[in-house]
Amino acid sequence: MQTIGIFPLEVFYLFLLLGFVFLIFVLFKRPIYEAMFLAFGFSIVMTGRYDIFMKYLLYPATQSSLFYIIVAFLTLAYVLSKTRVVEKFINIILAIFGGLPGGAGYVALFSSSGLAMMTGTGPGNVAATGVFTIPAMIKSGFSRPLAATTEMAASMLGNQMGPGLNIVGFGILVNLFPDKNYDLGKFWVALWIVGGWLVIHRLITLIVLCKIQGVKPIPKEERPKIGEAFRRGWDALLLPFFVLFPIIISSKYSALLESRFGVDGTKAFSGTVLMFSVGVCMVYSLFMGRQAVKESEGGFSLQIIFNMFRNSLRSVVPVGATIYFAYAISLVFKEVAMAEAITAWVIGFGLGKLGWALLITLFTALLGMVLPGSSQVALLGAAIISTGAAVGIDPFRVAAVMPTLTGVMEGMTPPLALALFTAMGIAKSEFWPSAKLAYVWIAGQIVFSVLLLTGILPIFIQG
Repeated sequence: MQTIGIFPLEVFYLFLLLGFVFLIFVLFKRPIYEAMFLAFGFSIVMTGRYDIFMKYLLYPATQSSLFYIIVAFLTLAYVLSKTRVVEKFINIILAIFGGLPGGAGYVALFSSSGLAMMTGTGPGNVAATGVFTIPAMIKSGFSRPLAATTEMAASMLGNQMGPGLNIVGFGILVNLFPDKNYDLGKFWVALWIVGGWLVIHRLITLIVLCKIQGVKPIPKEERPKIGEAFRRGWDALLLPFFVLFPIIISSKYSALLESRFGVDGTKAFSGTVLMFSVGVCMVYSLFMGRQAVKESEGGFSLQIIFNMFRNSLRSVVPVGATIYFAYAISLVFKEVAMAEAITAWVIGFGLGKLGWALLITLFTALLGMVLPGSSQVALLGAAIISTGAAVGIDPFRVAAVMPTLTGVMEGMTPPLALALFTAMGIAKSEFWPSAKLAYVWIAGQIVFSVLLLTGILPIFIQG
């Protein structure tokens, strides 16, 4: 094994790439998708593997359906914002929980969690739901920092339960263990179960903080009646079903599918059924939200729908490009056996499951202060999964928890903390009071992350 100082050569590559991304993104303030594209080129030059440049530049688009699934869900998120489905969700939750002390916080938590399953973006969730929930929280007695951080913590669940980096993590898992025949449907269910534990963490934290601040219920006159809210918004409740049903079929009946279609056919089914469900959700959203589209776009026609999808490129392409090149970088690192080198290096420390879980959770939390989750997954995803497996943790579990360590944490940890700053802008809260409360949420998430990685909190499903 080649070494540079105390580091294996492959680990030195990792540090160089981390420094390169930091330089481009933080110091030169270039967009993250641009930084990731340049990082991919840098990884090729750094390793001297020019022979694989075109192979892995094209691989995410030609050899995997994961990238297309992510783009489809990102587009769905844009359509949902235009059809005002989010408002219907919020009104139903407001009618149910608004009468409880701190009820506006529960509205933020459950509405953002529900939207997270379909959008996959933390800051995007803040922008979509925060404009409704943050003012409601402030009116009911939340301090501005508490309102901002509650919405921040709830919205960042999008990076765990929605499509995005977590699907890139699945791609890394499959590449590391090709003989395991991991199923995307089962993996997505595991992501939601981990997200469910994070919802419990946020619920506990919210109850405690509301008790400390003496938050009151939302005034009765400002809450919609339950019957009226369901009458106006029941159709929005079918959307999660359209997403959940095919994934549950894929995960629960994988043995039946394999007996009918074979292993390769089942894998193909798992990916294509998700693409189909996204299409159904888009058509259904446009149909039930056609009046909202008329009001926002000035009409409802094929031309207007075409223009809507064209305009979605402004938000979809940057995120999609970031994820695309993150995936490509992870493939370059697989080619130079970085995961194996880092695994051997970390195992040399003699850590057990608990020690490894604490180390990796704190390390990624620190990285989240300066690096986006996409960069962390691209640079460290294979190493996180393989080192976790080396200390005796199921790699399927590690991959399912990895979005919590990277994408979810990144949006909460200042100074990067995109979800926090978005929520602060809506709440008009000051930085230091908001940052102090953010670290309360972060500390709890660190505890839950360690409990999930070590298996103390179960995920009830295996790959």
